[in-house]
Amino acid sequence: MTEKLYLYPIWLRIWHAINALMFLVLLVTGVSLQYSNIDFPLIRFDYAVTYHNIAGIILSINYLIFVLGNLTTGNARFYKLKIKGLFQSLMKQANYYMFGTFKGEETPFPVNADRKFNPLQKVAYVVTMYVFIPIMIITGLALLFPETIVENVFNLSGIYLTALLHGIVSIMLLLFLVIHLYFSTMGKTPISNFKSIVNGYHEAHD
Repeated sequence: MTEKLYLYPIWLRIWHAINALMFLVLLVTGVSLQYSNIDFPLIRFDYAVTYHNIAGIILSINYLIFVLGNLTTGNARFYKLKIKGLFQSLMKQANYYMFGTFKGEETPFPVNADRKFNPLQKVAYVVTMYVFIPIMIITGLALLFPETIVENVFNLSGIYLTALLHGIVSIMLLLFLVIHLYFSTMGKTPISNFKSIVNGYHEAHD
């Protein structure tokens, strides 16, 4: 028997769609800016700069919507970390991902009305949404307005260090995206979690 839980309200689904689209635009244009050359550009340089900047601004505004939405709707409760017993919970979930899921075992932390994420997901989402994304936004805005960047830090160019941090975090976010998509296939069916973010309902076993 399957229970349907309404865990993804419309504002969150719209935010998720915009965030995913802007992230893909930033990824493609960022790769083009970093690795294309004048003879074989992935995207014409001036177009890539324009699209990258516009997508970055939209993502920044969208992030504010995410934070305000969490604060005003109660969705923030799903991101609260309990330090006590966290390590043991992380190890239990990791063991499930590495071994249990391939043996057909039940997840140790099933989704319910009060728990949308398992411990590993929660830590990953907290780090991504409250550490990596703010760093990307701050460094991105700084690169958009380079006159705001400190010229030298320990005899190194402030712009270079800002761009380096922006690039490193973008790689971390790309890794997160790949892992996120993979684990999204580990629902009741390979597409059930993708359906959830469209219709708002998570299908959970009783």
